[in-house]
Amino acid sequence: MRDFQPIQIDTLLSRIPLFEGLAPEELAKMAKGVHQIRVAKGDTLFRQGDACTGFHVLVYGQIKLGISSPQGTEKVVEIIQAGQSFGEAIMFMDKAYFVFAQALTDSLLLHISKAAIYEELAADHAFVRKMLAGMAMRLHQLMIDVESYSLHSGTQRVIGYLMHELPEHEQANDNVVLELATNKGVIASRLNLTQEHFSRILHDLIGLGLIVVDGKRILIPSMTKLQKHVLK
Repeated sequence: MRDFQPIQIDTLLSRIPLFEGLAPEELAKMAKGVHQIRVAKGDTLFRQGDACTGFHVLVYGQIKLGISSPQGTEKVVEIIQAGQSFGEAIMFMDKAYFVFAQALTDSLLLHISKAAIYEELAADHAFVRKMLAGMAMRLHQLMIDVESYSLHSGTQRVIGYLMHELPEHEQANDNVVLELATNKGVIASRLNLTQEHFSRILHDLIGLGLIVVDGKRILIPSMTKLQKHVLK
């Protein structure tokens, strides 16, 4: 697991968008209800049915949120990246987790207790708006996912994912290289595809000259041609 030099929790909080604007004394107060959690790749942070006592913010690493069926099949719901938070809605609903969380890489998280959040919500209306905005964005993304699964073909979903993963300033460039954030099985599940179907789509795109694949690295020779293929 990667080394991590101890840092004050209020310093870590100050780097997270949700807590921007809080005064140093407010951050120090919030930090009393926060603790660091370090998990190694493959470790489970929580399981479906575990009690939710707060929410998490990912400082570094990558976390997979998923659902397991009684038959052992798995559906990836979301891949959490550094700076993102998760679990806020479940915390407010006083429900158990309906997903599991597993580390895809060595990760550092902050767990913010429900009591600390409730205290800050009562004192700062701007913080209330930030929490609501974060949950609204999560709901909006869920609606986009449902639309994608219902209306878009597998090929459209894969191309949409590749384009979404590119930095905005590179989305109009040619000969762009993208490195997949995780393994193809996790990405396939996130896109509601089997791994075989995902691999077949990549193979078809390679055959059309729209991408070149080298392990996790994907070269897109022409963004214009790739975008046009989505519209077919």
